[in-house]
Amino acid sequence: MIEIINRQRKKTINKNRFQVLLARLVNHYKLDDPEVTLAFVNNKTIQELNYKFLNKNAPTDVLSFPVGEKGADGNYFLGDIIISVPKAYGQAQEQEHSVEREMEILAIHGFLHLLGYEHFKGLEKEEKKIKKLMLEG
Repeated sequence: MIEIINRQRKKTINKNRFQVLLARLVNHYKLDDPEVTLAFVNNKTIQELNYKFLNKNAPTDVLSFPVGEKGADGNYFLGDIIISVPKAYGQAQEQEHSVEREMEILAIHGFLHLLGYEHFKGLEKEEKKIKKLMLEG
């Protein structure tokens, strides 16, 4: 099950767009109906989470909280992805593309972290390949 949550007011979120993207990622990586949550938040919320879990007192663009195990109900919990919409706005302007595209890129980045990819350990290579497949293909 893929759950999309909008906890911010800056931007209307097309939940279906992200539902489809995450479903395509699940299918591509041959995952058997995992539970994934994607939440869109403001900078205050992501800064609080960043501080609480990573001891970094600043907002960031995306956080991933991998679980990667079966719950008592037998469902496989992949984890949670949290995206800062204000950060996505700023990065979209810098990259000269839409905020929707930036949020898709961040969702892919967060999803790869849920799968265990880490910076400087294969994440960048996999991210480049999967962005091409999911966003341009």
